[in-house]
Amino acid sequence: MDIFLTEKHRIIRHTVKDFAQREILPIAKEIDEEERFPWEVVDKMAALGYFGIQAPKELGGAGMDTVSYIIIIEEISKASASLGLCASVHNSVALYPILEFGNKSQHEKFIPELASGKKIGAFCLTEPNAGSDASAIESTAIKNTKIDGEYYTVNGNKVFVTNGGVAATCLLFVRTDPAVGAKGISVIIAEKGTAGFVVGERENLSGMRANPVCSIRLSECKIHKSNLLGKEGQGLKIGLAALDTGRIGIAAQAVGIAQAALEEGIKYAKERVQFNVPIAKHQSIQNMIADMGTQVESSRLMVYRAALLKDMGKPFSKEAAMAKLMASETASRVADMAVQIHGGYGYSKSYPVERYYRDARVTRIYEGTSEVHRMVIARSLLS
Repeated sequence: MDIFLTEKHRIIRHTVKDFAQREILPIAKEIDEEERFPWEVVDKMAALGYFGIQAPKELGGAGMDTVSYIIIIEEISKASASLGLCASVHNSVALYPILEFGNKSQHEKFIPELASGKKIGAFCLTEPNAGSDASAIESTAIKNTKIDGEYYTVNGNKVFVTNGGVAATCLLFVRTDPAVGAKGISVIIAEKGTAGFVVGERENLSGMRANPVCSIRLSECKIHKSNLLGKEGQGLKIGLAALDTGRIGIAAQAVGIAQAALEEGIKYAKERVQFNVPIAKHQSIQNMIADMGTQVESSRLMVYRAALLKDMGKPFSKEAAMAKLMASETASRVADMAVQIHGGYGYSKSYPVERYYRDARVTRIYEGTSEVHRMVIARSLLS
């Protein structure tokens, strides 16, 4: 991929790769098994600017472009998909919408602490009865002008919130006008510690186990009107813009997982001897490795294309959906083949491909299922 990268991008890749292999990879197995969010490493990520990758420098960010962003997410995810997920969600669907739709006051209030990593962000859209159909959300934020028109009273239950257990700044999708359907959906910035803001139990997930995914419940939670992001009724517009950007990040995460699985498959194939030769000598194994490598490179190219389009200020929604679809499907296939190359050992937690297999599977679900992405892509091609 060097032919697409500037010298600055190569330096960023070298720096993040060195950091991820030195600081994250040695504890990746441990934090997965213990379901532990490693604050000691997260603080180091923050010091390197990985929680404010595209935020402007004047607001405490690193001021990088989208290509830099995907390089960072891929390399972190290669070492630990859980931490790659944390950084991707924080940057793309928590910090970015505030930058894009927030006013000057909100920028000054929220961006510096998010960009510095002092506070972790979360995107709270999914509910027990609202997943792919975002318009079905039931959470409400109502202003009673007769009592106190300065505050929204928020009630709702958000589930599967990535970063939920550690997030201090949450973008909540709520109905500010339940009578007008999807046009009444808005985004409220909720802050942990507000009365009525309750962090629920952590989900016992198959993969991404070092990320504290949980529910967030709000009961008669009073949130000042100044925390309304954009205007009332702009919720779905904000959500779609955030998810377009987020899909590039998750696609980069999936490429990182797939690359890690590919490298482990190659390493094991060279070491494992059967029928008196390393299994890498057998054509069936070579065929798998060839397919794995080709699919990983194809996915990476699609991710770079979407990132470059965004940096050029051109439409990238279709390309982001294609990249996320391709990369997530590839991650699952490549991790599965890596397990197969390992044979019985691939099903053992003693080898990292077992973790890659579990982590890869969810990339086809969050930030838009593969089925939803096919709908988005087909709609664009047919229009």
